Amino acid sequence: MNGILPRYTHHINPKLKHTYLSFDDEGGLVIRSPKVSHAYIEALLIKKSAWIQRSQQRIERKKGRTPTLLDGVHLYYLGTPYPLRLSLHTRRRTLLSFDEEGFHLHYHTFDQDLLYRHIDKFYKKEAEDFIPSRVEAWAQKMHLSYGKIRFRKTKRQWGSCSSQNNLSFNTMLMKLPKETIDYVIVHELAHIVHKHHQKAFWQLVEKTLPEYHEQIAQLRTFTPF
Repeated sequence: MNGILPRYTHHINPKLKHTYLSFDDEGGLVIRSPKVSHAYIEALLIKKSAWIQRSQQRIERKKGRTPTLLDGVHLYYLGTPYPLRLSLHTRRRTLLSFDEEGFHLHYHTFDQDLLYRHIDKFYKKEAEDFIPSRVEAWAQKMHLSYGKIRFRKTKRQWGSCSSQNNLSFNTMLMKLPKETIDYVIVHELAHIVHKHHQKAFWQLVEKTLPEYHEQIAQLRTFTPF
């Protein structure tokens, strides 16, 4: 680390017996420990410096991260990165369009939060149009019935299945390849039968998608935020 300690957030919990290092959704280092000295934390960071750097670089390399809004960056859609072009126009309305050439964001006043909301809105609409028919197709193949389907943007989960068998999907799924989206759908449908990740659950997933390991590997290269 060239003698410079990384920035970190330190949470002290007297109930802990050991010190734990992890990373938040933005790739920031988080330390959880009992009450310890600053010298102890510094020594730990130096000792773990190589692991910290590797972990942060791995997080930064993940595909699908929401970019800083500059002309020429890329947004992922169905596994493919498309260029994002920004255009200043006279109309007051902000408009995001998409075609085979990529994304085109027209704006009157540069408001980054507003522009991000338009990107989120695009993914949500695409998810609502694309995913339900895929859920129905896989549910029929697996001979399963499900409750409601909901969509929302989350930072941690790609999907979930409630105790009432309602399915929830992250709108950012639309960044992934179609085959990987199908894996997430099958994964959540399998939870209708098995509310756990034990052997029987994975056997059902494998019976439905024999090459599911490939999609898990693909999924790990993307980030949901």
